[in-house]
Amino acid sequence: MADLDVVGVGNALVDVLSQAADAFLVAQGLSKGAMQLVDEAHARELYAAMGPAVEMSGGSAANTIVGVASFGGRAHYVGKVRDDQLGEVFRHDLRAVGVGYGTPPATSGPATGRCLIVVTPDAQRTLTTYLGASSQLGPADIDRDLIERAGILYLEGYLFDPPAAQQAFHVAAGIAHGAGRKVALTLSDPFCVGRHRDAFRELVERHVDILFANEAEIRALYEASDFDAALQQVRRRCAVAALTRSEHGSVIVAGDEVHVVAAHPVKAVVDTTGAGDLYAAGFLIGLSRGVDLGTCGRLGSLAAAEVISHVGARPQTPLAGLAGRLLA
Repeated sequence: MADLDVVGVGNALVDVLSQAADAFLVAQGLSKGAMQLVDEAHARELYAAMGPAVEMSGGSAANTIVGVASFGGRAHYVGKVRDDQLGEVFRHDLRAVGVGYGTPPATSGPATGRCLIVVTPDAQRTLTTYLGASSQLGPADIDRDLIERAGILYLEGYLFDPPAAQQAFHVAAGIAHGAGRKVALTLSDPFCVGRHRDAFRELVERHVDILFANEAEIRALYEASDFDAALQQVRRRCAVAALTRSEHGSVIVAGDEVHVVAAHPVKAVVDTTGAGDLYAAGFLIGLSRGVDLGTCGRLGSLAAAEVISHVGARPQTPLAGLAGRLLA
């Protein structure tokens, strides 16, 4: 029997969030709403140009795992940092909210990674990421006992660029399925999908039980002309797909089963950073509690609504208290 609800594997990054006008994106040559990878020198230049910022540990899958813990779930995270100041910040932040974290830090090589996030007045976020030590994660960092202890293994698509990380995904998924566990994947970014489309398709069809994607990502995966065409493709290739559509809510498909879930109401959208990450957290905690797929989607929408109501990619209000009867 699993004694952990979810183990996440992803990029261990420290988020640096700053607010700016669209003109700043143009001046810096940034593509609004997207994520681009840069080297350390470029990251330092952009950081110097940004205005006042808030720094906190982050990374897409790490945000999801923090969300699972906020719902009261038993969660653990696997991601690589360096033995430096930002690495210590990352470790402390995860453990302080009740997430297990024991990946040994690198003692040489690149510094701890960071994600520079510019939030524009329309609440859209544009990400510039220096992967640093997180890109060094490989099969040797996958703990068999830990993966076997979790009901669900959650994999972050952003980590898919380094070949060693792809190998780690396949190793971890094999361990999870060998122990009778479920494997979930988030596609993370349409540009990431475009770089590795064939590899992602193979991963989804052979190793993934639950797929998370937004409209742009799922269309990119299947090179589909519209959302409905992409939906028809994925429903034949993955047991469960949870597809988010921003203010239009989400669509969950599982074979012939379809659930259309409305977005949870929010007074004001402040920052969309982490919306997809927290949607996944709500969905995964629902799955771990055995609720139906529609309720999983509503839990996801609830968590996403909480995180977009303030700056930052992690909940400020305990999600367990907000969930109420959805998890009763």
